[in-house]
Amino acid sequence: MRVMLTGATGFLGRHLLGCLQAAGVDVAAVVRSRDAAEELGKQGVFATIGSIEDPGVLREVLSVPTDCIFHVAADTRQWSRYAEEQTRTNIEGTRNVVDAARASGVRRIVHTSSVSAFGQQEDALTESSPRLGRQSWINYERTKAIAEELVLEADAGGHVEAIVLNPAHILGPGDTHNWARMFLMIDQDKLPGVPPGSGAFADVREIAKAQVSAWRLAAHGETFLLGGVQASFLELVQCIARELGRNVPAKTLPAGFLRGYARVLDAISRVTGREPSLTPQAVSFTCHHLRVDSGKAMRELDYKITPLEDLVHDTCVWLRAQGMLRAK
Repeated sequence: MRVMLTGATGFLGRHLLGCLQAAGVDVAAVVRSRDAAEELGKQGVFATIGSIEDPGVLREVLSVPTDCIFHVAADTRQWSRYAEEQTRTNIEGTRNVVDAARASGVRRIVHTSSVSAFGQQEDALTESSPRLGRQSWINYERTKAIAEELVLEADAGGHVEAIVLNPAHILGPGDTHNWARMFLMIDQDKLPGVPPGSGAFADVREIAKAQVSAWRLAAHGETFLLGGVQASFLELVQCIARELGRNVPAKTLPAGFLRGYARVLDAISRVTGREPSLTPQAVSFTCHHLRVDSGKAMRELDYKITPLEDLVHDTCVWLRAQGMLRAK
């Protein structure tokens, strides 16, 4: 049994790789650097240097019979300067993966989309909620929605069998760049303030397991929301602060203040060319109240929701083991 995994060196990709190898599956991957290829090679991965933006590289990897493609790679950055690169990766890269699967006879694609494909809606998201991301002013939401459409269109056309997963906010051990930044700022007493929104916080380990379950699912053309504990960002920050033994914030910053501050930083960045510490896109996400119904995934993929306290604890234990946190 052989699969191809994109995004194998990322936060979620590493966990999925572990699940696949634990199941005895051979894994091939496309990586951008020689160092990454050597690292994965030591783990028994058939790593090829290149990019999903290069159709030739994908054809090379898939020249060996492959049972499934797990498409996890994505550009998640939240600054308008990255929009062109993000569009190439998220849309054209996905198009290349789908085309390569068709040309190589790979029948199954498990595609990692995002709740962002739905846009920002007031009601709790279900799989039947409208996908409004295509109309979003936020490039990440727009590109994830379009990429998801490409995969489902290929399934509907009978070219591949596709399953789409829509994770919410992903937390857990192994994170160094995403929500881990919040852990580090709290640990260093540098968190400038708490946004007033809320989210659904999902365990990266359970998302990886759900992807393997989705591969084995008999049905196709299905989408699955992978949410988690519903909590405000204030509740999340307070939970992290308690775990780290740091000062616990008592209230949030006003959304209007955050939006105005982000606009000022964005204007400055246009002059300096330096990425701002806070972008209008990031503020939009963290001022929104995201609610996700994971019932379908829990029933059909045996998806599980980890309590927030356990998820925060496990993340802190991992970060401390890496030397990224101060001692209590």
